[in-house]
Amino acid sequence: MSDKVIHALSNFGAPRLTAIDIRAMGDEVDLQHLEVSSAHAGTYTTMVKLEIVCSDEQVNSIRDIIIKNARTGYKGDGIVVISPVEEAIRIRDGHLT
Repeated sequence: MSDKVIHALSNFGAPRLTAIDIRAMGDEVDLQHLEVSSAHAGTYTTMVKLEIVCSDEQVNSIRDIIIKNARTGYKGDGIVVISPVEEAIRIRDGHLT
């Protein structure tokens, strides 16, 4: 599913997209793909977390693209969290992006 979402975001031109493989626990996990972990003292499912830094003008479009392309209607589809970014500085040259 993440490939479909990433492809749609790429076609849109979403900037600064990061995909991170994660282990999720909680009520959003896919019960059919649970794994047991002694290190995490419980069960988890593997997921992909997408982080996108974009302009205020792009937020609604990117949110809609994610929801449209990730929705299966089943538990574990995930959530979209939108939060402000106070500052983003390129490490390479120290300039604000």
